[in-house]
Amino acid sequence: MDITYPCGREVIEAVLPHRDPFVWVSRIIECEPGVSVTAELDVAEDLPLFQGHFPDYPVLPGVIIMEALAQAASFSLLVERGAEGALGFFAAIDKAKFRNQVRPGDTLTLEAKIVKNSRRLCVAEVRALVDGQLCAEATQKYVMAEVEPGDGAAAGE
Repeated sequence: MDITYPCGREVIEAVLPHRDPFVWVSRIIECEPGVSVTAELDVAEDLPLFQGHFPDYPVLPGVIIMEALAQAASFSLLVERGAEGALGFFAAIDKAKFRNQVRPGDTLTLEAKIVKNSRRLCVAEVRALVDGQLCAEATQKYVMAEVEPGDGAAAGE
């Protein structure tokens, strides 16, 4: 696939297996396949999760930030591999730190640097920022798997 950056949702959905309501990447700003990626998530003010987290002071949950970072990193890995039917499953999230809150209306910048990229295990150093301020960081590990649609393998995530 020949991709021109920046790119939006159509290209993201051509690469990632995620679909609404669980796509947490709005656009890819730049990507060096298998090496690094910079992406963005527009944090919509009307996300249903804000009705419960927290109604009087809505904050994007840390688990969603980690998922958005994993999706951005996976984009880089999957573009490099060119593998349809490949999925990345979390193996670990190490040294996760949350520094600042992400609020409705923010644009979250997602950065991932791939530090290990083997056939089965990939490791990425990830950071999430709003207006240049660090919000979250971690080392994420993913197990890459080839799956056939409908074979039930995705149920383990």
